Amino acid sequence: MTDLLRVLPHFPVGQYASLIPALEKHGLTTNDLLTLDAADIGKRTRLPLLDIKRLCSAVLASLHTELDAYSDAASSNAAAPSSSALRHTHASLAAHWHTISTLDPALDRALGGGIPAGHVTEITGESGAGKTQFLLTLLLAVQLPPPYGLGRPALYISTEAPLSTRRLSQMLAANPLFKSVDPADRPSLDNIMSTTTPDLESQDHILSFQAPVQIGRRNVGLLVLDSVAANYRAEFERTAAGPHQQHSSNMGARSAELVRLGMQLRDLARKHNLAVVVSNQVADRFGGSKTPASSFRRFDSPSLTQNQHQHQAGTQESPLAARSKGKPPTATPTAEPSSSMAHLLPRSSAADQRPSSSMKPPPPPFPAGECGGAPPAPPALLLDHQQRWFTGWGDDLSSADYALKTPSLGLVWSTQISARIALFKRPAYGMSRHSLDEDEEGHGMPTLRNWRRWMKVVFAPHAPASGDGVGDAVEFEVTMGGIRAAVKTAMEEEGEGQGEGGNGGQVGVKETGE
Repeated sequence: MTDLLRVLPHFPVGQYASLIPALEKHGLTTNDLLTLDAADIGKRTRLPLLDIKRLCSAVLASLHTELDAYSDAASSNAAAPSSSALRHTHASLAAHWHTISTLDPALDRALGGGIPAGHVTEITGESGAGKTQFLLTLLLAVQLPPPYGLGRPALYISTEAPLSTRRLSQMLAANPLFKSVDPADRPSLDNIMSTTTPDLESQDHILSFQAPVQIGRRNVGLLVLDSVAANYRAEFERTAAGPHQQHSSNMGARSAELVRLGMQLRDLARKHNLAVVVSNQVADRFGGSKTPASSFRRFDSPSLTQNQHQHQAGTQESPLAARSKGKPPTATPTAEPSSSMAHLLPRSSAADQRPSSSMKPPPPPFPAGECGGAPPAPPALLLDHQQRWFTGWGDDLSSADYALKTPSLGLVWSTQISARIALFKRPAYGMSRHSLDEDEEGHGMPTLRNWRRWMKVVFAPHAPASGDGVGDAVEFEVTMGGIRAAVKTAMEEEGEGQGEGGNGGQVGVKETGE
């Protein structure tokens, strides 16, 4: 009951002074008085049941009185600020909605205007996909006045390499937008504060004490944490090879720390109305020897048995899914089984399972030509089936153009962020002019010419998610001035249509690092 006066400051505590000590001893809160049954509270506290009912009724009546007074005050004063109203109007929400541009119209449209203030946004992707270039662009863009930025400085917290001031100077000199703005509003390296945190202890100290002071003193508009996974991998995965009990407690402690970090970042974003952007690493997702396209083989193939079909009908596995299943999943129909699908239901252990010559083998789950010959959908609650909608990889099961990845820190961290942006990269090959044999009629050996990159919105409250795969993702390139959407020529579009998933297209761009 230590929170009673905080929830209801005007509650007459003196009338129930004999009950409060027993409630505090057993750790009961105001929420418990409103939700638990009086008999259950009496069993725990050994207090008279009648006195407990009177206290619960008094708490409920006092709460109703507080809400009625709050509602009357809000309705009688129409000119009151938005904080005293029960609901925010569209005008008040629009007035507080600010975004940071990527300095490219196509990328901004995909992001719903840019990176929003007041939210935690994650940018994930493998090494070389362009995460650092994306973050450096935001560090400069936030200093621009609206509509490009917030006109405020930025804070950069690195857990790995220090801030690349040389690359920032290169962007300032090469991007034409920075040259077109007023010199007083032009971004500067002096408005970017940076620090390095090599371990979790220093990271927690910075986010708890140093960062709030600097944000409030200098009116920081962007907080960047690059990257969020480095310290947690170093601190909590060192004992992964130990006993199972030690590993479980280790992962439980990591989950608690991730929830605490999410609360810290969200509190900073909401209190100071700044944008929090974190970069995240990815891990390979292994699915055995089968490819994503193999899960679409037909059940009526004469070269495969029914057990082999069920084995290949499984989805992509990942290290995260090991805890979500015990036995290998069997084929599950897409609809609730009817009487004609009784062979799909689990049989009783008491049933006679002895083979008989008169027994006929059950028909396949789906006859040839039914449902397009596709395998049944995997169990809806299986993590292998669900993670493709919040990781960014694996939503297009028919495509094998890119390896499956999983963002680091698992599902616990995915629940702490507001938006996830995934960056993809794919090699673009061309033909070499040099041949190994001069008499050979071929034009040479294929060689790596460049890397193609895409930006995909996995989930966000302010922007629609991109489609499956990279079909609806925005292709971008890294240039001297930052990042920008790639412009394809007619020849490249034709080559992409003839190639498999765009591997034949060639894009010539200037690139710098990650």
